[in-house]
This record gives sequence, C-alpha cells and structure tokens, in this order.
Amino acid sequence: MITNIAIHGAAGRMGRRLVALGSVDPELRIVAAVEYPQHPEMGKDAGLLAGVNALGVPLTGSLHGDVQAVIDFSVPEGASNIIDACLSRKVPLVMATTGLANDIKARLNAASNEIPIVWSPSMSTTVNLAMKLVATAGMVLKNTSSGVDVEIIERHHRFKEDSPSGTALKFGEIVAATMGQTEHRHGRDGAVGKRPLNEIGYHAVRTGDNPGEHTIIFGLLGETLEINVKASNRDCYALGALQAAKFAAQQKPGMYNMYDVLGL
Repeated sequence: MITNIAIHGAAGRMGRRLVALGSVDPELRIVAAVEYPQHPEMGKDAGLLAGVNALGVPLTGSLHGDVQAVIDFSVPEGASNIIDACLSRKVPLVMATTGLANDIKARLNAASNEIPIVWSPSMSTTVNLAMKLVATAGMVLKNTSSGVDVEIIERHHRFKEDSPSGTALKFGEIVAATMGQTEHRHGRDGAVGKRPLNEIGYHAVRTGDNPGEHTIIFGLLGETLEINVKASNRDCYALGALQAAKFAAQQKPGMYNMYDVLGL
C-alpha cells in the first residue's frame, strides 16, 4: 500500500532529508512539497533541492494534490498555518515542529477531534524507547531511601532556537509523573544552596552541528544511573516522521504519539 504524503518545510534541513528518504521508500509517494510563499527556492524540484533525482514535485506555497498525510517540520508560525490547511482538507497531520507556543498546542489538541494527529517532541525510535526506559527507572527508584537527584543534559546544534529542547522537557515530564518532582530548574548560577530532592535540573548545550543528544542522570548516594541517547545525523528523526505518516493515514481522528506508532 502506497501513502501519498506532503512535506511542509520541504526546503529546510529536515525537510530535505524527509524528501530524500521518502523518495526511496516503496510505501510512500511524495506528492507535494510546501514552503512559505516567499521562499527563494520556490518552484524548484523538491528532489533536486534534496540532492536526489528530480521527482516532478515543485516547491509550492500551499498544500495541494491528493494528499493522505502531511509531515510538518517547519517553524512554529508555519506549523500554525498547516494546522488550518489540514483541517480544511481533512488530512492527517504529523507534527514534528518543536518550540510551539501554548496557543498552537491548544489548536493541535482541538484539531485532533476532526483529523488524526501524531504529535511528539521527538520522532526518533531510540529517543522514544529511552523515554520508556526513563519511566521504568523512575518507577523503580522513586522510593529509594537516600533520595534521587535527576538532571537532564541536552546537546544540540548552534542553530536550534528553543531551549531546553522539547525532548528534554518531555523527559522531565515523564520523570515528574513517575517520581513526583514539582520544581523544574533550567541551569544554575550563584549560591543557590543545597540541591532539593523535588527538583529536576535541565542543562542546554549548543555546539556545532550536533543533531541531538540527551542524558538523563539518576544520582543516588553511592551509585548513578545514566540513560543516554544520541543521534549521529538527522535521518533518525526523518525516518520516524515518515513512519508516523504511514500510521496517521490509517487512523481515525484523534491525538496519537510515537508510542502509538512504534507499538510501545
């Protein structure tokens, strides 16, 4: 079965990888490549922009064609626009853009009443598996008599605009849900005093072209558990989003995540 997909943000770094990898997936057909209307590459073939063979799919400023699922890997403003486009056409949406404002998140949740939406802070298979492992660790360690200090360190490329990453924040949500922490501290500076046990610490590193790395530290007295997941390139996110598009195209309206896609 072949699923017709559109890539929104097709000329960006992630969009080009989605086009390149999607073009060789026998279960997918790229039928639309969308960018903001003033993009300087408008009208060029999406395949050539992605460094692969021409696909006969030009970069356009609006969603069109026989589309069965849309993948959004753009920017928050673009994500807001594609929600409206998918709603008007009743097309399933994979939302992979991070750094969304609360009003856009609310619109996504509302839209899921009418269309299938896969929404996850990370499309990576191993990141989502790591989230499961973190939840398990939290459940096992939450009653440790000496207490557990949880710190989350994330590393990304110099171009990333949101901090901490959406994935780091999701790891923190998982830890808090299983262990009960109520305080989320982003970095430390000065004489902050003794570390409280009800706190999760976040530390964001921005360096070079790092495509993404997260380390969740469970610090006990006498031993430490670290769960680390890292990407060596962006293909893991693209491949996960493509898998999510196949999944979304077969679903009823509702809100789904990568646990649903991966059967976790």
